[in-house]
Amino acid sequence: MSTEDRPPAPRSLAEELRARGDASLGALLRSRPDLITPVPTDLTQLATRAGTRASVVRALERLDRFALQTAEALAVAPDPAAYGELLGLMAGDDPDPAVVTALPHAVDLLREQALVWGGDDRLRLVRTARELLAPSPQHPSPTGLGPTVQEATAGMSPGRIQAIVTAAGLPSTHDSVSAVSALAGLFGDRARMAALLDGAPADSLEVLERLVWGPPYGQVTADPAPRLRWLLDRGLLLPTAPGTVVLPREVALHLRRGLAHRTPEPVPPLVEAAAVHRPQVVDSAAAGQAYTALATVEELLKDWDEGGPAVLRAGGLSVRDLKRTAVALDVPEPVAAFWVELAYAAGLIASDGEADERYAATPAYDEWRELPAAERWSRLVTAWLAATRTAGLVGGRDAKDRTLSALGPGLDRSAAPEVRHRVLALLAGLPEGAAPAAGSVLARLRWERPLRGDRREDDLRGRLAEWALSEAELLGVTGRGALSAQGRALLGAPAVPAPGPEAEPSGPGDKLPVHHHHRPARLAPLGPAEQAVASAAAARLLAPLLPEPLDHVLLQADLTAVAPGPLQRPLADMLGVLAEVESKGGATVYRFTPGSVRRALDAGQTSSDLHSFLTTHSRTPVPQPLAYLIDDVARRHGHLRVGAASAYVRCDDDAVLNEILADKRAAGLGLRRLAPTVLAARTDPSGLLEGLRAMGFAPAAESAEGDVLITRALAHRTPPRTAPEPVPDGPPVPDDTLLAAALRAIRAGDLASTTPRKPGGAPAADGELPRTGAAETLATVQAAVLTGEALWIGYVNAEGAASQRLIAPIRVEGGFVTAYDHTADEVRTYPLHRITGVAELADDA
Repeated sequence: MSTEDRPPAPRSLAEELRARGDASLGALLRSRPDLITPVPTDLTQLATRAGTRASVVRALERLDRFALQTAEALAVAPDPAAYGELLGLMAGDDPDPAVVTALPHAVDLLREQALVWGGDDRLRLVRTARELLAPSPQHPSPTGLGPTVQEATAGMSPGRIQAIVTAAGLPSTHDSVSAVSALAGLFGDRARMAALLDGAPADSLEVLERLVWGPPYGQVTADPAPRLRWLLDRGLLLPTAPGTVVLPREVALHLRRGLAHRTPEPVPPLVEAAAVHRPQVVDSAAAGQAYTALATVEELLKDWDEGGPAVLRAGGLSVRDLKRTAVALDVPEPVAAFWVELAYAAGLIASDGEADERYAATPAYDEWRELPAAERWSRLVTAWLAATRTAGLVGGRDAKDRTLSALGPGLDRSAAPEVRHRVLALLAGLPEGAAPAAGSVLARLRWERPLRGDRREDDLRGRLAEWALSEAELLGVTGRGALSAQGRALLGAPAVPAPGPEAEPSGPGDKLPVHHHHRPARLAPLGPAEQAVASAAAARLLAPLLPEPLDHVLLQADLTAVAPGPLQRPLADMLGVLAEVESKGGATVYRFTPGSVRRALDAGQTSSDLHSFLTTHSRTPVPQPLAYLIDDVARRHGHLRVGAASAYVRCDDDAVLNEILADKRAAGLGLRRLAPTVLAARTDPSGLLEGLRAMGFAPAAESAEGDVLITRALAHRTPPRTAPEPVPDGPPVPDDTLLAAALRAIRAGDLASTTPRKPGGAPAADGELPRTGAAETLATVQAAVLTGEALWIGYVNAEGAASQRLIAPIRVEGGFVTAYDHTADEVRTYPLHRITGVAELADDA
């Protein structure tokens, strides 16, 4: 292309954005959705917003390590910089082919993100990004480079500058500007610089070596040592403040052989496989863990069925209640916090909102329990993927040094869903059955989102990734560390063939690197509708792997029952009332006790009901000791009657009442005899029932009519509750409809703001429209209707807000003009009396 045919170079970021197509602008708005919140009026406003500090910081934080290194190199390059100068800073004197190959992609990415603009001969980093990344004494550059010679000598006396030039072997000049330029030229010339350093003392070179990779600042005394004096005399170290010297950028680049970074990282680290298992083994292990996850959540909700722990005044669970929950679930406290938070994120538990506020199951829990096991699992993992609440933070401290509690405030981390999805996507990029080395996953994530500055001390993404790996294993998304088939389906990821037999590791501790010849495709998070389809597919894959619920148990002679697998819900519920769970695992062991049998009788069962139930559901005969236990407890059940007197006890056998009165444990009940068969008590009926049961009796409550009351444990439910909404990580990515509308509005506004106008009318201040009288306005608009031309108008709406519009009038009648408004991209009607002025477009518009 000849010089005449080449399009003119853009003079600003707004001009470059104006030259972009809709696809390129759409990519920018998708990657930086804060730019259209709200939608800018034109491309100039879009460019201005793209250069604001908050938006630039956010964009820089979402760059990968090599793209960020490229931006950092541009911040220390001349402004503007040619592509060759940037390549020299990134690849050095001995170019690495990987850097040469990756740099065009990094520059294109920075251009797409509107962080860099201009052609390859004039690359410019946006001003705010340069201010953030360029070196300064207060904020050292990530490159470790210091100021240029020109920046470091600003304010230095002309005599001192001339002395430095002379000591460096350069001819003196007539002014400081040319002297500084000559010194910078010397330091930037490889051959002359090498000759200068060849004559340097060895200990002076050691000083330079200590400063070369940063920080470039050092301390000196009022009487520097000879090795420092040699460097100061020749400008290889320049004073910046009393007692402080700096290594000029040009000198450092010579010593670094042109590199802005010690280690450019153009290629992301590989995710290594620590072990490889057969896919069937992974899927089975994950399915077993998925079943355990469902059982754990059900056990948690069963424990809270009649009303769970109290809500702290500041919100959340107390430390004591979390410990009690961990003991009940037989898991460590951090794991218990995870299950509690997961149930909350899935909408299965919430606060009941009553005066004595407590946590309890929601009505959604009852609906969830009725679903097939695989669908219950998919509900849990879908909620986990999208949740911003982070259980791993429980027990830590917030910014005000307050302890973070489970279900309490302060646990939302907006980056959590993105990190979880990315961790699973990296696992999906490995062959089936390959379990990654956790360190390689963390290294990859740090390359994709590097930490900058003092944020290195708080590697939140690293901790989120570690928690994601452990939580995925707890939920059965992974098995033995490898992504399961149902986990891949959950992400909508295609299967990756397993490595051949020759790739198997030789031992369980061996690491197997899995190499990719190209970067795996990055899996994007799914939308709500797509995620629902993916979750259903994952549930279908999991369903055949879950054990079928059993309808029987094995009764033992030692008053125990063994459930060799999961039980059908009615059987499990009844057995949970009739017996105590003694141990869990592959098989659950239940133990029958007098207290558990009495509990079943209190719930309305009779001894014959219990005998029939056990006979029906046992594969072994009912042992005689168990039958005797049921009959003995049933015979004594209800022998004593408790009612409200405050409370009373009556019994046909006065010897039993005498025994109660003689028992020292009855002293706290305040009993006294009213009649040979009746005792009165100061305590309430429920307290009296518990006291007598603690003494070994089996009393039954009765109504005012003397009938036995059947007491059932009523499930406590909250009012209908919705699951907590995730806290978004900034504005949401616009969908296609919103993006298309935003692009139309920006284009229309830009057309309106850049269209040239004919001069005329009263002079306009600051580029505003000239004002015209009512008659001239009406005549001009009527003429435009006939000719079909567009016009500029000034318009004041009913709220008094003034704006400029580019319209194509269609008709004028009744004091109104109907026109196609190019600014709003729609047909509108304007009252003529609100039009402050009108101007025709220039002939070349």
